[in-house]
Amino acid sequence: MHAIAAIALAIFLISVGIGHFLVPGYFRSLVPSWLGRAGLLVAVGGVAEIVIGAVLLAPRGREAGGWAAAALITVYLVCHLDALVRASGDRPRLLDRPVGVALRLAVNLAYIGWALAVALTAA
Repeated sequence: MHAIAAIALAIFLISVGIGHFLVPGYFRSLVPSWLGRAGLLVAVGGVAEIVIGAVLLAPRGREAGGWAAAALITVYLVCHLDALVRASGDRPRLLDRPVGVALRLAVNLAYIGWALAVALTAA
């Protein structure tokens, strides 16, 4: 079962990583302005996701890939926590309202759990 979870996580990360380059505007909108260099951060994040996804595809890389995925997604929590602080009920996008940001945060915590499960079961 852990192989299926690892391969699914790899496909997910590679797909989202490619998305960083296909729709960079969306991902730049998630980067807090105080971090600056949103374009560079989005590109680096996309490359990291693709590389980690590729590592996860190799059975010998699943433990390290799982830990790397968990670490990377944990770093992304900065963006979601910043969005939670700035969330407002009058925002046009649901994902920018408090409930939407809370859902984004919960989903990312689940992604971290998924990555940890892959790392721990690959050992």
